[in-house]
Amino acid sequence: MSNRFKLVIICLLLPIAFSACNRKKKPQPKIETDSFHAGTAVFGIDESFKPIVDEEAFVFKGIFTEAKPVLSYQPESQVLNGLLNNNVRFAIMARDLTAAEKKLLNDRGFAANINPFAHDAVVLIVNAAVKDTLISVGQIKQMLNGKYNPDKSIVFDNPNSSIIRYLRELSGNQLDNLKNVYALKSNKDVIQYVSEHTNAIGFVGFSWLDEPDADYAAAAAKVKIMSVKDESNKKQPDHYFQPSQTTLALKQYPLSRSLYVINSTGRMGLGAGFENFLLGERGQRIVLKSGLLPDSIPQREINITKQVKDN
Repeated sequence: MSNRFKLVIICLLLPIAFSACNRKKKPQPKIETDSFHAGTAVFGIDESFKPIVDEEAFVFKGIFTEAKPVLSYQPESQVLNGLLNNNVRFAIMARDLTAAEKKLLNDRGFAANINPFAHDAVVLIVNAAVKDTLISVGQIKQMLNGKYNPDKSIVFDNPNSSIIRYLRELSGNQLDNLKNVYALKSNKDVIQYVSEHTNAIGFVGFSWLDEPDADYAAAAAKVKIMSVKDESNKKQPDHYFQPSQTTLALKQYPLSRSLYVINSTGRMGLGAGFENFLLGERGQRIVLKSGLLPDSIPQREINITKQVKDN
């Protein structure tokens, strides 16, 4: 066989070989195996809301035994990054998405369905031995700018949390250069720290103080929740309020925030099933029982029967 003929054969075979390689390397579309009430899917959850989401998931999985949601608890910034980078398509966060974030998801074909399902409070806690448990929103802002109670240590969960974002927005300060402001790791750590230090003020989510787990219940019993007044409240500028379902519903407690379900799955899978459960009557009753404020108050039916007396 001449060299020229061999060269012709090689030239004819090369495109076929390259085509076969390309076919092998072509990524296969991901097969979704979860359904509305069954299967496995990863959900990105703001770790500030672990107590309430754990309760919701426990009941959800008890009813739908084939449902296996994987709850990935992370700081808010990591949950958001996972959502925007398509690592997760279902998230629970303490804020709505911005217009730019919604557009990014829309442009990628993952338009988000966003709904609030509960309302939480950011609470200030002090050691149980502390007598002064009153503070105003103005004093909180001053404290977060280093101008009020400089001898107090201010502690919160971690630098990437939804609580620190909330405090930055409230104070207008990044909180990076204050000597008396400290980031720990979790809400549990904040409760533990305050229970051991009389000069500390901690910021935690309200749900962490209602029926605390055994691993930090003793510490929670050694802290007190501060009452807060909002001087800018035109109706009650001199009233101090404790966080509760009532003060959240009446918008009296000033440090409140909403919990949002963000579902960008675009299909009737496990994310849609869990979203439907959270927004439904049973999910809202779990929120009500937890001490947080449900987004829609479940109806309570009372049957009244009239007894007829025998003459």
